[in-house]
Amino acid sequence: MNSKKLLLFLIMAALMVIVAACGGGSEEPAQGEDPGSEETAEPAGDEGAEEEAAGETAELEGSVVIDGSGTVYPLMAALAEEYMTNEQQNVSVEVSRAGTSAGFGRFLVENGTDFNDASREIKEEELAEAEAVGFEVQEFKVALDGLTFVVNPENDWATELTDEQLISIFKADSGVTKWSDLDPSFPDEEINPMGPNENHGTYEFFYDEVLDEADLVDGVNLQQEYSTLVNLVAEDRNAIAFFGFGYYVNNQDSLQAVSVDFGEGPVEPSLDTIAEDGDYAPFTRPVFTYLNVNHAKEKPQVLDFAKFVVQNINEFAGPTGFAPLPEDEVQSYMEFLESL
Repeated sequence: MNSKKLLLFLIMAALMVIVAACGGGSEEPAQGEDPGSEETAEPAGDEGAEEEAAGETAELEGSVVIDGSGTVYPLMAALAEEYMTNEQQNVSVEVSRAGTSAGFGRFLVENGTDFNDASREIKEEELAEAEAVGFEVQEFKVALDGLTFVVNPENDWATELTDEQLISIFKADSGVTKWSDLDPSFPDEEINPMGPNENHGTYEFFYDEVLDEADLVDGVNLQQEYSTLVNLVAEDRNAIAFFGFGYYVNNQDSLQAVSVDFGEGPVEPSLDTIAEDGDYAPFTRPVFTYLNVNHAKEKPQVLDFAKFVVQNINEFAGPTGFAPLPEDEVQSYMEFLESL
């Protein structure tokens, strides 16, 4: 064998020894791993945590169905749009606005809606209906709203009224039918009072809390659609209507709000004055959404949307015409949802 062949043979033999050494024995420990430690359940736990985290961020699908208050509608619709666009694009969130009471009619039945928005608290008889059907209801405040009275922009006489004057406009047997009945300096013209109809929680709040269940004046114009009320007031200098603050904020070019004197001077409804302990407190009310807890437990997308609403509600409140909730209330709602 010549020297070149001998050298090649020795090189091949050395390579075979190295390969055999690398293939035998225990594996070299992974980077960061203790070479002397035995395999434990910890790596499996890490894998389980990774799977759980992946499940939490996984894309969801299905639908979330919401009905109820027309007052709450702009807020919930904005949240739904944000959720479908930037959070879960495969989940369809349907938001309708039949009115608080009509919405409860769709909610308090077997296989009903997942949420019902409401501009009043749920009634005892409605809770009994849920119990009869066999599901749990959870109440969430979503914001604070100010009952707002609006007049035509040409009305330059009734821009500041007392709460008693406003009540007398809508209360039967008050003797007030003309503006001059409120103040002799006002025009001797008929007042055209308007508001949402009985399907709406805003009507019920006004009837129960403001009128103290007194009969409404004959001829009051009650409408299903808030947009109709906006148009009617915008076209009639003698009209006056009531609804949630958000509908005024979004139509300030065609309406003006009445500042209300509760005894210490006129207060204009605003995000600064609308509060349960603020200057506009007598006409401030919380607005709600009600969750079918059974649906939240059965449908991941319903629970996920509920968490999204609670986490983002204060961010969306102001732009849609609502005052935000105290943070401790928001945190308590989140703790409840995390427990499901």
